[in-house]
Amino acid sequence: MSEVATEVTSFAEVVARRRQRRNVRRLVAAGLALVVCATGALGVRRSLAARLDAVRRDDSLAAVLSPADDRFVNILLVGSDSREGADPNDPDFGNVGGTGDVQGRRSDTLIVMNVERSSGIISLLSIPRDLWVEIGDSGGSDRINTAYRDGSAVVVRTVQRALGIPVHHYLEINFQGFKSLVDAVGGVTVCVEYPTRDRNTGLFIPVGCKNLDGVGALAWARSRYFEEKIDGSWRMDGSSDIGRGKRQRHFVALLMKTAIERTLSNPFRAGTVLSGATDALLVDPTLDVVEFASLMRPAATGKLRRFALGTYGDTVGDASVLRLDASSGEVLGFFAGTGPAPVPSE
Repeated sequence: MSEVATEVTSFAEVVARRRQRRNVRRLVAAGLALVVCATGALGVRRSLAARLDAVRRDDSLAAVLSPADDRFVNILLVGSDSREGADPNDPDFGNVGGTGDVQGRRSDTLIVMNVERSSGIISLLSIPRDLWVEIGDSGGSDRINTAYRDGSAVVVRTVQRALGIPVHHYLEINFQGFKSLVDAVGGVTVCVEYPTRDRNTGLFIPVGCKNLDGVGALAWARSRYFEEKIDGSWRMDGSSDIGRGKRQRHFVALLMKTAIERTLSNPFRAGTVLSGATDALLVDPTLDVVEFASLMRPAATGKLRRFALGTYGDTVGDASVLRLDASSGEVLGFFAGTGPAPVPSE
């Protein structure tokens, strides 16, 4: 009986030693993983620091941006229609064109991103490019997207005056940078209920979900002749600039969510993502790009709201334009910091 007990004890000791060795191996492996991650994180930080040196800064913005607010930060996101760096071999070159195909400088996208400091909630508000406003300090009025031709400082002054909201930071990206950024995150998946197209931008998405690369994403974001095939017939989205703004807000939300999720799951992607856009970025002198990226993290958890401005159509001369209506007051009050967040319409 004692021999059996001895054998059982010996077996138990063997099992315990094996477990101990396995635990030691796991601890060693974990330690090595931590070393690798720490080294990798240091490499990522160094890579990010090097990338940030390539970001262009516009010193003229320092004089027009609003002072910091402890409650929230408003960042004006500007997508320019610049074709600088356009490659004739790109599959979308025929739709987008090169530098010789654009007369004057315009902003193709204007979005105000609000981040509440206490909750981290992100709110997006797109500004229709056809909104009729006073441009800068000129005393003259035009579509808001024409403010870009006079420089980023005029864009900020125009937005602040027209909407009555502060702008604390400015971030601009051109067409090529936008495509590179989308490609760097591995594309963005967009889902549609009906087959979708825009023959002017080259957009086509069959029913269901499709992962859009940079070319496809730009075609989606630029679409002003958006069509859906319903009951066998192609139907044009009659909302024009309003529908375009809604699709852009939706895509920006998806892009932020995708970028954050994929960067968190693989920190080494951060350098790739940043390098996809740094050469095409223009920011204000005080914007900390790394801090800006950290502000985007709540987007991965769905803490994001999208708002639209209330507008009505009007005609100025021969031009069809949009003007703000009274329903915009509640939304603008929130972005100005003078009122609570309204219920999002999207």
